[in-house]
Amino acid sequence: MNIKCLVWFLCTLIFLVLSCNSWEREELPIYNPSDFNAELVDVSLQTKNKNHTVLDFELINQNGKIVTQEDYRDKVYIVDFFFTRCPSICPVMTDNMVKIQNEFLNNSDIMLLSLSVTPEIDSISVLRKYANDKGVIDSIWNITTGSKKHIYELARKSYFAVVEQGDGGLQDFIHTPNFILVDRKRQIRGVYNGTEDEEILRLFQDLRILTHS
Repeated sequence: MNIKCLVWFLCTLIFLVLSCNSWEREELPIYNPSDFNAELVDVSLQTKNKNHTVLDFELINQNGKIVTQEDYRDKVYIVDFFFTRCPSICPVMTDNMVKIQNEFLNNSDIMLLSLSVTPEIDSISVLRKYANDKGVIDSIWNITTGSKKHIYELARKSYFAVVEQGDGGLQDFIHTPNFILVDRKRQIRGVYNGTEDEEILRLFQDLRILTHS
């Protein structure tokens, strides 16, 4: 095999490998309740393995505005559950949500949604201060409170990021560090550990795939 043939062969091989990797990444999975740890899923949905879409919601954001699914129509968005007094994983999660906000600042197809698991404590004024302290851009990111029952149902029946029982104290739910990626069809397309840098980079890549950016 002469040099030109060898170079051509190697270039072709590299192209095929890169193409295969790209193709695999463009086919993001669609997650259903049965794909999650059963502890995170309402018992009525634990065996459901197809056609899951997230429920409609009605929450109140850091500006006292009612936020619904309509505000996220035709958007790709990331959801997390947190509370402002959380001393452990929440500060890291919020810092990483800020990174996502800033990375996709000019992409109007991407939004963020945070839900407080202690809505009785995280009032509008508390959320407003929290948003100011973290550098939240209101047009991109809603940090929300609302009915505890409704938030609990969203956590267990839509996004699968909260364990059923809490510790009986201020944190009524035990929430995971998961970031949940939702597509324009209200399907879950990715789950990421919101405290790990490698997972945030993976989320960046998947966001670009879903928004073709």
